[in-house]
Parts: sequence; C-alpha cells; structure tokens
Amino acid sequence: MKFIDKYNAVVGAAVTVLTAIFGVYWYVFAGYLLCNALDYITGWAKARKTHKESSSIGIVGIVKKVGYWIIVLVAFMIPELFIHLGQDLLGINLSFLALLGWFTLATLLVNEIRSILENLVEYGINVPEFLIRGLAITEKLISAGADTGEK
Repeated sequence: MKFIDKYNAVVGAAVTVLTAIFGVYWYVFAGYLLCNALDYITGWAKARKTHKESSSIGIVGIVKKVGYWIIVLVAFMIPELFIHLGQDLLGINLSFLALLGWFTLATLLVNEIRSILENLVEYGINVPEFLIRGLAITEKLISAGADTGEK
C-alpha cells in the first residue's frame, strides 16, 4: 500500500509539473519526446545491423532532434508573442495563430513516426502496410489543411 501511495504521489507530481510547463496537452509533447527516443534507438539498431554505425552520424542525429525541439519552441513562442501584441497594442484577436505551434508539432510527430517505421522496415521487421500508408495520408491531410486554412 505504501508503494502505491508513493507511486501515485510521484506520478501526480510529474503530471503537475508537465502540465505547468507544457499545458493541458503535455502528453502530446511527451509522446513526441518518446518518438524522438524511439527513432534514435531504431536508427542506431538499423545502422548496427547494416554495419554503418558512426558516432559522428549519431551526434548529427541528436543535434537534429534538439533542432526540432527548438523549432517547436519557436512555433509556440512566436504566436504567443503576436497574440499578446494583438491584444495589448493593436486591439485585435490573433488567437488563431496558436494553431501554428500545434501544426508544427503534428507535422514533426508524423515525421518521427514515419522515420521509426522506415528504420524498422530497413532493419527487416515486417511493418503493416496500413501504418505506412496511413501516415502518408495523415501527412498529406495536415499539409492540405495548412494550405487551405482548414482544420
């Protein structure tokens, strides 16, 4: 019983901190972080199996992942600045700009998942075709929504 109470306290604290930092939808960011880790691991496994392991390529992969997080930060920060600028100085509602951050995160999330699946296929794992096609369709729908302004 003590273990369960401690577990609940730790998980509750973690969720509280994540919600304070990332907002109500913190789990989307956590999912993206998990996909970053899985992509790195599956990429490393693929490289090891194909005898193409390289620490310099691994470092480049890590730097790219950090770069993606910087893109996400900017994609959420810039709209927030413009929203406040619109409210405080211009008297206009620019809250729709918040969608830019979510669109960016969704696009990067789809790319990470596709990369994980590609790594698994190249490793020799039989990935169901509907997953690969489904992600390609999802990517097209996200792009089409951005092009037309639809959700």
